[in-house]
Amino acid sequence: MNPSPFESHNQAEPGATPPSHEGQPSPRISRRAFVGGAAAVTAGAALTGVAALPAAATPRQTPKLFGSVSAVPWLPAGFRQTFTSQLIHAGGIRQHAVIGGDGPPLLLIHGWPQNWYAWRMIMPVLARQYTVIAVDQRGIGLTDKPRDGYDTATLAGDLAALMDALGHERFAVVGHDTGMPIAYALAADHRDRVDRLAVAEAVIPGVTASPPLLGPAQANNMLWHFPFNRLNDVNERLVAGREDIYFGWQLDMKAARKLPAYAIRYYVESLTSHRHALSGSFGWYRDLDTTFTQNADRVKRHLTIPVLAIGGAESVGEGVANTMKLAADDVQPLVIPGSGHWVAEEAPQDLLAALIPFLAPYRATTSSRTRR
Repeated sequence: MNPSPFESHNQAEPGATPPSHEGQPSPRISRRAFVGGAAAVTAGAALTGVAALPAAATPRQTPKLFGSVSAVPWLPAGFRQTFTSQLIHAGGIRQHAVIGGDGPPLLLIHGWPQNWYAWRMIMPVLARQYTVIAVDQRGIGLTDKPRDGYDTATLAGDLAALMDALGHERFAVVGHDTGMPIAYALAADHRDRVDRLAVAEAVIPGVTASPPLLGPAQANNMLWHFPFNRLNDVNERLVAGREDIYFGWQLDMKAARKLPAYAIRYYVESLTSHRHALSGSFGWYRDLDTTFTQNADRVKRHLTIPVLAIGGAESVGEGVANTMKLAADDVQPLVIPGSGHWVAEEAPQDLLAALIPFLAPYRATTSSRTRR
């Protein structure tokens, strides 16, 4: 059985660098195409058992379900020869991670409403020097979707347990959007584990000053989903069956360089492929009160590791560095020209150009320790 409606998509053209978005189709979503594709995904999930894989049958499993490496659209050339999906029992839940490459471990933490796939364009280049681990957060993608545990301490604990299970004591971390406060919590709560931290395009609840309720239209467009996503029930009832409208708008509005239609469709359909997908996607927001309290305590003790703070010029910009300076002592600011919120997809080359030199001392130090 073909586990995904995307299996017939061609791969990106061969090349040493991630593909650009030039020449890709418009990101507008066809309602008819979306409904048909979502129905196919939902039916495939029911038949292949997305919600009912065997619990702890083995420490690791290699899934071939929708959302795994074998069942997503348009990957860079050779991606499937380098990376594989693994389901790993760690921290009391089953976590999905896409893993490949060789070298010191590098953990990539996606944001909302995306999943590991957000990193696809930079992963092959990073894998030349690092063992890349791109994870689906709790509640997202093929990772388990429990009712609770979405505060950043628990989410960070999930990832520390994942790295334990993979045999990585110390590692570097890159986090985007909701992945930024999760990455910050991981570095703050597990200080002996994180060597270097790169974060992009977010705030840290309880550290960053809260914006006014009635602010400029641009700020409102960027932030109104925070209070909406925190609601307990009505948001799911309003979004269910209209995921293309809600998530499609979010992905389109925050992009200065528009994401390709196949990527938007994939993200939207991934949020319809499991009956707890919507609830899981809102979980981070619903636990914000707990996260506020945790961050108020964390910020009392600044991070001392190097931090790269990345903003898109057409989005948060210098705000990322300004936030991190409230929580860390060694912050290197970077604003990517022409990029909106989705920096790993809008400006993969610029992001790589910043990450590679920033991570180089970590790689050199780790390689030196390994040779001894």
